[in-house]
Amino acid sequence: MNRTPGQPSATVLVERRRRHTLYFLEYAEALRPVHLDTEIDMTRVLAHRSAARERGVRYSVVSYLLHSAGRALARHPEANAVTLPSWPSRWRAPRTARFDGVTAKLALDRTVDGERTVLSALLPGLQDAAMDDIQRQIDRYRDGDLSDLPEFRGPRLLGRLPVPLGRLLFGAVLRSPARRPGIFGTVSVSSLGHRPVDGFYSTGGTAVTLCLGRITDRPVVRDGAVAVAPVMRLSLTFDHRVIDGGTAADLLGELKKTLEGFDDGEGSAGSDLRGADQDLRTGRPVAAGTR
Repeated sequence: MNRTPGQPSATVLVERRRRHTLYFLEYAEALRPVHLDTEIDMTRVLAHRSAARERGVRYSVVSYLLHSAGRALARHPEANAVTLPSWPSRWRAPRTARFDGVTAKLALDRTVDGERTVLSALLPGLQDAAMDDIQRQIDRYRDGDLSDLPEFRGPRLLGRLPVPLGRLLFGAVLRSPARRPGIFGTVSVSSLGHRPVDGFYSTGGTAVTLCLGRITDRPVVRDGAVAVAPVMRLSLTFDHRVIDGGTAADLLGELKKTLEGFDDGEGSAGSDLRGADQDLRTGRPVAAGTR
């Protein structure tokens, strides 16, 4: 075909590394996403993180959300669930499968074999995992060679299979609800906090998807006065087929309360936060409405 002088040419590439993402997006067309968001005062989290660093322990911001989300979802089993397909008949009654454990699907932006791609790391047992356990799992994915880790054999296989067979395989493994936690997890988490991104919305294939933006100093009102605090935007996307807006709003509110009064003590999440009425930096009580 003749090309007009000065017209840019196009190079057609056959996608292999991202086939698992494209198959997922085809699956995600059936979801009915609704988006919520809130702002989190991260003063307590950053104080806890700083104190840990003084002890030689490093926690990522994502670990704090995973710690809080695991406990919150265990108390909201209706959100730790998935809707089941109506196949083979649309006359079949709608069904939902609820899971007895919380597994996060954490999105990782990595370069594998010289090509940038997004992979999903699974972190099971979040309903009672300690901060150290969560961070250890994250470090394994962060520091390991993702091309060798067995958890990523599926995406590598999908990139090699012929497209029709890959689509069939992807759909087949999702039909069984028992397999879902080991493929998609029961809650999806994604972070762009390392970029100049305040907030974003994503659908991770689970009933609830949590997205973290950056932490930046913003004006807040405390006891009627304007102060400066480190604030993070947290968004929650929920699949309306699984839960309704009230449940999603309750869950987001609980996550906000937990992070703003963070304490990693046993049974700390929710309304029974150990030390939630104290400033972790000073040990002094915090006046109502100032956390």
